[in-house]
Amino acid sequence: MNNVYENNMRFVPFLKFLDKYKKIIVAIFILVILAITFFIISNQIEKQNNEEASVIYSEWLEELSNENPNLDNLNTILNQLLEDYKNTGYTKLALLSKANMDAKSNEFNQALESFNILIDLTDGFGGNKIFNKMARVSAARILLTLDRYEEALKMIDTYSSSGTNGYIHELTGDILVKQNKSNLAIAQYELAAAKYSDETSKSIISMKIANIGT
Repeated sequence: MNNVYENNMRFVPFLKFLDKYKKIIVAIFILVILAITFFIISNQIEKQNNEEASVIYSEWLEELSNENPNLDNLNTILNQLLEDYKNTGYTKLALLSKANMDAKSNEFNQALESFNILIDLTDGFGGNKIFNKMARVSAARILLTLDRYEEALKMIDTYSSSGTNGYIHELTGDILVKQNKSNLAIAQYELAAAKYSDETSKSIISMKIANIGT
């Protein structure tokens, strides 16, 4: 009997703890269940959205493969992706494709519009750095062509630290040259040259630095 009594007494503190904090424990349990349920449902919705977006993106690729793509059809497809599936990778691919197509056709304002939408979709926490960087660099190159130098610098400011790749430094140097900021441009070109591994790129940088003083 004493052993049974002693064993029961061991659970008394635990039972008191449960009784004292039972509301909190129940609330935490419910929150965990809700979080798990939300996670499962979100994954299912994301999977379904990706499957549906892939079908629409196939239509995009089919139209794009035509000898003379119908721009109205492309815009309709892109708008559908943006309205219903904007967070999918397929929408980002379509935006990038549309922007590059417009840029090649010298439709720079339309290209910038697509690049800016892509930047907004991929910025910040949970964004896609690869798409974001591609969009920012491409947009900066267009802004440079349009003589909108401050906007171009601001566009790539996020990636212009010393830890970035050579091309960003080279592009920054190109913009600074247009602003007649020779010393700053040379500093960027030197950073680019230090990061390039191929001799062709290094030679191009050397020519750009040499041309600054002429």
